Amino acid sequence: MAIVGKEPAFTSSLFLAGNKNPSEIRRQLSRWTKAGRLIQLRRGLYTFSDHYQKNPPHLFLIANKMKRASYVSLQSALSYYELIPEYVPAITSVTIGRPETLTNPFGLFIYKHIKKSLFFGYRLVELGSGQSAFMATSEKALLDLLYLTPGSDNPDYLKELRLQNLEILNLEILLEYSARFKSKKITRSTKILVNFIKEIQQK
Repeated sequence: MAIVGKEPAFTSSLFLAGNKNPSEIRRQLSRWTKAGRLIQLRRGLYTFSDHYQKNPPHLFLIANKMKRASYVSLQSALSYYELIPEYVPAITSVTIGRPETLTNPFGLFIYKHIKKSLFFGYRLVELGSGQSAFMATSEKALLDLLYLTPGSDNPDYLKELRLQNLEILNLEILLEYSARFKSKKITRSTKILVNFIKEIQQK
């Protein structure tokens, strides 16, 4: 346990350094999980239960670790940036891997697939307590949502989002990222969005 004492989340591979018996390690992890000392986040990924936690994992960190080649985006990132008013119960991410919906004691984690050419526009965000996670920029989170949502080029859909704090969006970056999608729908959506933002700014 000392090996991972301050790690918010860790893989079983950390215990396999040296001449350790993999089968015995797996049995020990299973015993610790059944005893309530560990929580299994997904196969091979664990965190400590409340009583043993020294550094509770942030949900965005868990989302990153549960799925490689993913970053937090869509509604979760938009809520983090306070661009939408709603609390988002599920953690939403995009991935170049297969889409999945995963659950564990920490909640619901949704992964939406995007093609490799669209896997950009994210950064490492400090979450406190020495933790960090990859998350879309505000502009990319919004474009990811528009790209993955049918009918997002309808002005009514953009109004339903109830976007706020729009001053944090960089319109130049928004347009630059939009062009990289090479999507007529995203081009239309972005044009409507930019006009919407400019109208608000002029009021």
